[in-house]
Amino acid sequence: QRTIFIKRKDRESMAHILSAVAGDVQDVVPVTRALISVSDKTGIVELATFLASKNVHLLSTGGTAKKLRDAGLNVQDVSDYTGSAECLDGRVKTLHPKIHGGLLGVRGNEKHEREMTEQGIGKIDMTILNLYPFEQTVAGGGTFEQCIENIDIGGPSMLRSTAKNHAATTIVTSPDQYQEVMDTIAAQGGTTLALRRKYAARAYTLSASYDTAISTWFNAQLETEKTVTTRTYKSEFPLKYGCNPHQKPASISSLTNNPNGLPFDVLNGIPGYINLLDAANAWQLVKELKEATGLAAASSFKHVSPAGSAVAVPLSDAECAAYEISRADADNLTPVALAYLKARNADPMCSFGDFAAVSDVVDEATALILKKEVSDGIIAPGYTPEALEILKSKKKGKFIVLQANMDFQPDEIEYREVYGMTFSQKRNDVVLTKEHMKNVVTDSKSITDAVVVDMIVASICIKYTQSNSVGFAKDGMMVGVGAGQQSRVDCVKLAGRKVCVWYLRQHPKVLGLKFKEGTKRQERVNARVRYIEGDFTAEERVRWEAQFEEIPDPLTQEEKDEFMKSSTGITISSDAFFPFRDSIDHASKVGVTFVAQPGGSVQDEQVTKACDEYGMIMCHTGVRLFHH
Repeated sequence: QRTIFIKRKDRESMAHILSAVAGDVQDVVPVTRALISVSDKTGIVELATFLASKNVHLLSTGGTAKKLRDAGLNVQDVSDYTGSAECLDGRVKTLHPKIHGGLLGVRGNEKHEREMTEQGIGKIDMTILNLYPFEQTVAGGGTFEQCIENIDIGGPSMLRSTAKNHAATTIVTSPDQYQEVMDTIAAQGGTTLALRRKYAARAYTLSASYDTAISTWFNAQLETEKTVTTRTYKSEFPLKYGCNPHQKPASISSLTNNPNGLPFDVLNGIPGYINLLDAANAWQLVKELKEATGLAAASSFKHVSPAGSAVAVPLSDAECAAYEISRADADNLTPVALAYLKARNADPMCSFGDFAAVSDVVDEATALILKKEVSDGIIAPGYTPEALEILKSKKKGKFIVLQANMDFQPDEIEYREVYGMTFSQKRNDVVLTKEHMKNVVTDSKSITDAVVVDMIVASICIKYTQSNSVGFAKDGMMVGVGAGQQSRVDCVKLAGRKVCVWYLRQHPKVLGLKFKEGTKRQERVNARVRYIEGDFTAEERVRWEAQFEEIPDPLTQEEKDEFMKSSTGITISSDAFFPFRDSIDHASKVGVTFVAQPGGSVQDEQVTKACDEYGMIMCHTGVRLFHH
């Protein structure tokens, strides 16, 4: 045993602070009396039956007492125990000195023990409770009065009393704790101090979450702007570190008032901080692409921006050759496998070590594509057993497999903490659809359904790309993404360079490169890109040439320019308006025919005129898509 003392402090701002309460603290405390009052009755009969077998005196109220009696258990009503009937429509049941005195009395404290005896207060060693379903009442559309009535008073009071006196009393707040309680009592003869402290901490978290839900709801009912926002989080699991190895500790948490927990389950591997940022953004992207187009969708993410995204549109023969897949195999791909193959091949150099996302259940065909690529993980709505086994074996068992929670609904308002400040905003929940592509402002106005799909793919992709951003799309896939540039025309130039590389990978001289046997897939990808770029250092050229059976002739600038003249039908989308025509001028060099942008610039007329001069067709979506 050990004795604890709580130190008294006087503050001018507070009239009285309770302290100097001494008592005995035992590690194992036998349970002789338990108070049970639960709205979620899952497993309560089993737990109460176990306690009764240990000669524990059971106190209960209302529906809980009835359920226990119906199971053949001997239960004393709280009203009988206290000598005070429930009153005020059940608002007052347990708010009584015999209840809270029994919970709060400090064991081993001579004064407390004497007063409890004098007032007929028996010790209550365990409280098992749930709180009134306030959040469910709100979610179910309850009236203001109904919501108020479902604010629990007695439950939180008993919870806090029991948790405060955890040196001797045990607070149990969830059915998932019942088995541990029974195992501990069976093994130890009572509850341990470690268990009581753990449960007390969880109880206070529950209380904070409950009050947060009430506060949030009540403030929302006021006409005036709320001045205080309360949010509570449940730590789900630790992370190895944050963005960088020196940023420790790190963890992932869920909002305690969201019944769905996290938006995913971890099926394999140990995800990191950036992995989860990629997964969260990539999953939203492919989910929206599927909703907007009705086609299977995929994305390949790196550092919280997509390297590529695509929907299931068939490959051309030239693409098959460039992506190293036979025509027959391409034709046999499932839609989700096709979507990921295209997404990965938008920019295969940047996709090295990506985090993948797909909109549909991952099948064996998709898993086999991922198996041969260097990738960190994937998020999807589900996996066939064959696919899951393939993915679990990847990276020596460390490949990250996340299953998206299809029922997850994020809060309408999202928050972010930066440098001691908390930012809040309404989520960017707009989903770009064909309706956004109807406001065509150029002289030419003919847009096919296939082009609308490209506009949607490009626009949703840049919605989840670090701003400023533009994206180019062709045949249902991104072929160039320009992210995070301060100047919009620099975004166009960056993404335009990627378009050139993507298209020139289909050049006959690139397709005809003769690699030495044993050259790895990613090495072939990188070598083709460097062949197209052509700006070797002398040392680099020696190593590059060593990969080939015969040294290739250079791909000249004239040959590249001539081949790029055949590039056409490409769509560009921008996350904000084009402030000048220079972006259009540059886009014309890589085969852009279609433009989607929000519009709203004072230079709209000049930009539209530029599109007309190049024979482009442009629509104004009316939606800015900045993402930071």
